Amino acid sequence: MSLIEFGLVGRGWRAEFYLRIAQMQPHRFAVRAMLVRDEERGREIEEKWGVKTYRDMESFVSSGPLLFVVVCVSRDAMPGCTLELAERNIPVLTETPPANDISGMIDLYQSVSKLKGRVQVAEQYVYQPMHAARIAFVRSGKLGDVSQVQVSAAHGYHGISLIRKLLGIQFENAIISGQRFTSEIVKGPGRNGPPESEEIGNSVQDIATLRFGNQLALFDFTGDQYFSWIRQNRVLVRGNRGELLDETFRYLRDFKTPITGNFRRVDTGHNGNLEGYYHQGIIAGEDWVYENPVVPGRLSDDEIAIATSLTRMADYVQGGPSCYDLAEAMQDHYVSIMMQSAIESGEELTTTTQPWAE
Repeated sequence: MSLIEFGLVGRGWRAEFYLRIAQMQPHRFAVRAMLVRDEERGREIEEKWGVKTYRDMESFVSSGPLLFVVVCVSRDAMPGCTLELAERNIPVLTETPPANDISGMIDLYQSVSKLKGRVQVAEQYVYQPMHAARIAFVRSGKLGDVSQVQVSAAHGYHGISLIRKLLGIQFENAIISGQRFTSEIVKGPGRNGPPESEEIGNSVQDIATLRFGNQLALFDFTGDQYFSWIRQNRVLVRGNRGELLDETFRYLRDFKTPITGNFRRVDTGHNGNLEGYYHQGIIAGEDWVYENPVVPGRLSDDEIAIATSLTRMADYVQGGPSCYDLAEAMQDHYVSIMMQSAIESGEELTTTTQPWAE
């Protein structure tokens, strides 16, 4: 694989994922330039990561050839930055969500369509190894026709993206109802590391049902799950021939022969293995259902997913298939916005077909 050289706009917490991935896999990825408007922060990045930074868009895009640019800025700034690059015919991989609200998404979609811009979205959850393995297993047909999923693994649009992929739907409308429940929890780790003392906080849980015709989804998530040592993620998929629950599966090979098994994670570097430490893939029964596309490399699952987005974006820019297009990402965010409205209002709401789905 040839080196994937890309630019990066933004300097926040999420931007460091891309810098770290490029640093850990220099044979595969390279951040060639960054747009960082704050001069002091730009100097810090240059010293820490060895990447040249620029203060304005014109200097940034003129710095040299870039295969594409990753936009990693605030929600409010995301659409404008995406359009600035699309107007210059530069392919964009934008972070989630692509715009802040429904009207912003409609404006962005229409503007990008007029420009015929090449814009994809870095929705990484569907590329995390275990989620990708589950999606592949469902698509194998072993569970038959899928009628229900229950996802307690990610907030908002990330959770909706998993629901859509596991149900196998695209832009179908949904009838949504929901509620919010608050309970106490001993606070756990956060983005800045483990807790320094015991502290009681509120755990806010959002629960919603989404009915897509004859298919049902249950969304159930509390923000504690991202880092908590005591709150576990859960995924259930039910089809007419079997079901998948977290890391186990059961299905009928024929009407009288039940098959049961587990998803088995395969990592190298354990015991006497000298291949180095990295995630190789996931096996279900006797079959590989997921193989890490960026081996070798000591990447976390989320970093593997982001690296997969970068790899797929490079393929797309060079004539390959779409990886996660603007319409998909907008649909996920739109359904998430409607879901939050249903939870907060207590009313049953129905989504309507949006311009990107027509």
